[in-house]
Amino acid sequence: MNRFFALFMAYQTINKIFQRNETDLSSAEAHGLATGMLCIENNMEASSWLAQLLEDDISVLDEDKTTLITLFEQTRKLLSGEDDGFRYDLFLPGDDEPLTNQLEAVRSWCEGFLFGIGHTRSDAAWPGDTGEIIKDIVEFTKLDSDIDEDMDQEEIDELEGALIEIQEYFRVAVMMIRDQFMEETNTQAH
Repeated sequence: MNRFFALFMAYQTINKIFQRNETDLSSAEAHGLATGMLCIENNMEASSWLAQLLEDDISVLDEDKTTLITLFEQTRKLLSGEDDGFRYDLFLPGDDEPLTNQLEAVRSWCEGFLFGIGHTRSDAAWPGDTGEIIKDIVEFTKLDSDIDEDMDQEEIDELEGALIEIQEYFRVAVMMIRDQFMEETNTQAH
């Protein structure tokens, strides 16, 4: 279970909502989208996020909608630093999931994140190091998530270690992007 959302809600619970509504979304992609949108505009309404997630003709149960909005608002809270910005983390399946599923979830998170920032901010003038970080995230979406069946345990351990480092890089990158956009917004306000 993702360490910060584990007590709050399960990754699989969100996936089941998408499965019930016959969408191709995953919890990771939905969280990436929310994160991207909130990095650019912290005052973003949950309804805007839901509109991007679900097609107009999908009727989501009130209980499921509440669960999704809770994920969005918890993401906002963690990104805003109300609970210490270092608590923010990517919403991904647990370490007990097959490595292929974990890699695919990180890639889906990246795709959602890129869509979220692109949807919220259409111009290409990114503040600070944001442009370089976005290029890194784009490159990760191109990686193959299939694991070679012939890998020995040492290679699997190396890949697991690399995945942890990648997740940490993205976590820190999100906070940097958020800070750079907040600084840009504050500068424009003055």
